[in-house]
Amino acid sequence: MIIAHICAAAGLVLLTVLPELFADPFVGILMSVVIYAVGGGLLEVLVSPIIEACPTDNKEAAMSLLHSFYCWGCTGVVLFSTVFFALFGTEHWKILTLLWVIIPVCNMILFTKVPIYSLHEEGEKGMTMGELFREKVFWFLMIMMVCSGASEQAVSQCASTFAEQGLGITKTIGDLVGPMAFSILMGTSRLIYGKYGDRFDLDQFMKLSTLLCIGSYLLIAFVPVPAVKLVGCAICGFSVGIMWPGTFSKASTSLKRGGTVLFALLALAGDLGCSGGPTLVGFVSSAFSNNLRVGIGTSILFPVLLLAGLVLVSSKRNEKCQIIF
Repeated sequence: MIIAHICAAAGLVLLTVLPELFADPFVGILMSVVIYAVGGGLLEVLVSPIIEACPTDNKEAAMSLLHSFYCWGCTGVVLFSTVFFALFGTEHWKILTLLWVIIPVCNMILFTKVPIYSLHEEGEKGMTMGELFREKVFWFLMIMMVCSGASEQAVSQCASTFAEQGLGITKTIGDLVGPMAFSILMGTSRLIYGKYGDRFDLDQFMKLSTLLCIGSYLLIAFVPVPAVKLVGCAICGFSVGIMWPGTFSKASTSLKRGGTVLFALLALAGDLGCSGGPTLVGFVSSAFSNNLRVGIGTSILFPVLLLAGLVLVSSKRNEKCQIIF
């Protein structure tokens, strides 16, 4: 975790320096992005198993609460950056970048002092990658993670467009309102489960959320009213909130010895979905004269597949998973 935060902070600092050291500034930008992306990737892989290993009463709720802070982070970055640029202008972007460095630096200092529990009992070994690959349930969970990421980002990437069309506002305000509404409602969903998770069954909560997600996709794709599309986008944000942390929790329950390798592979699958969902929307929309309705309508495949995965995968009583056909 310390190395992850060092990479994140170093990448942001270098972003203000490297572009000016190369004839082509893009080279410096690319190098900086790679460095802080390594930090962000390590954080994504490590933070979930760390919270899973904590001795909490309800691990599913703790996981959901943890992932809600991703949403608050997105909201905070969009809001603070917009206010900063409105007050001081975009020409001072380097100052803003250095201000954001404070967060990973503070976290790095904190992680030098906090205890970290192990996912495994003393003497117990985690599963190897080969052992994971031989588990059928692992592949169902991987597909669920791909669908979770795709269901989230396929609509999130279009949120600003829906805001512009639905409210008749400028692109700048649309970029603020659309993604922020999506992130706030996604975070609210995770916060609700994080607070009241002991009152909900995770399977049922995820299934109902997935059905709500399918409904929001239908709303966006088939109701030709821009304002309604914006509402559908916000509903989608709420519905996808539990998908990512919920799948992590189900994986931890189903493959108890999965360890960090399991979380790393699941994060990889989720990231593939995050890139694949918007890509599919873009390709299909372009093929139909930039019609986002058709693109979103096609991407309904992702929440449908996720629902199928939830139906197929259930926890077995004796530490393994049973696949229901």
